[in-house]
Amino acid sequence: MDFAAGTSPISPWRLSVAPMMDWTNRHCRVFHRLLTRRTRLYTEMVTTGALLHGDLGRHLNFSAVEHPVALQLGGSEPADLAACVSLACDWGYDEVNLNCGCPSERVQRGAFGACLMAEPRLVADCVNAMIDAASGRLPVTVKHRIGIDRGESYAFVRDFVGTLAGAGCSVFIVHARNAWLEGLSPKENRELPPLRYEVAHALKRDFPLATIVVNGGISTDAAIEEQLRHVDGAMLGRHAYHEPWAMSAWDRRFFGVEGPAASRAQVEAQWIDYLDRIHAAGTPWPHAMRHALGLWNGTPGARRWRQVWSDHRLRLEAPHTVAALASAARLAGSHLAV
Repeated sequence: MDFAAGTSPISPWRLSVAPMMDWTNRHCRVFHRLLTRRTRLYTEMVTTGALLHGDLGRHLNFSAVEHPVALQLGGSEPADLAACVSLACDWGYDEVNLNCGCPSERVQRGAFGACLMAEPRLVADCVNAMIDAASGRLPVTVKHRIGIDRGESYAFVRDFVGTLAGAGCSVFIVHARNAWLEGLSPKENRELPPLRYEVAHALKRDFPLATIVVNGGISTDAAIEEQLRHVDGAMLGRHAYHEPWAMSAWDRRFFGVEGPAASRAQVEAQWIDYLDRIHAAGTPWPHAMRHALGLWNGTPGARRWRQVWSDHRLRLEAPHTVAALASAARLAGSHLAV
């Protein structure tokens, strides 16, 4: 499909990679930028307490190549969230996103995440304080579920969005599953509550001036195209992470511009340069390489390539040395597959 064939206008939120704990750190985002320039990238969720009482550089540093990049915050105190928005502005982020979708018990104990959907007035106060702190320097957005526990009333999520829209929020990232707050792990909460994309579509009809982005279970370009017929954007998570080469076609297909990746080999060479730089600076390269292990997925020899990069006996070697071994193993594997 030509990028202009959908009903949605080209939005900054047309395509994005979801915030994922322990995954979408700065190394992961640099790798993703070798595949797509236009797709919006999100940090892992960072709590307000971590920013206000922790190491700012550790949580907020990122490189210029990562733009557009959004900081996702977890918290429920308006003043604390406002202070963190000011930090995000100073650090140069392109967006701040409030997490109202995470169902984990740890997050619930902190009184934020998906449980905030039961307190729309509090969330509205948070959003209002965040927008005031941003002072127009960056957009404040909200990521949320379509409901909590077993309730499937559309009115619940419609009123939640309406309350936040009244507080000034205009961008909603809608994970199209309920969050079951008891009895399920975070992984199960991504899989067991049924997907109901029609709820996100209804929100777009009821709030036509808002930007509605749908998230959850989207794993093919055809599925992206289908969602873009109903809403303004699609957010992908684990599919983008585990099958990263899929992103190499997104700039051209969904934004009408050429992307940065001509071939997997080119991406690999650029990534090895990055690994060599961080290795020379004292950062263990396996911390970053784990995010790129899916690069050759679906091609002959990919398994052997991953095995070399995952060999703990090589972790102290220079990345370009390991790369040569991995490439040789991949090529040998591909010849065996012929």
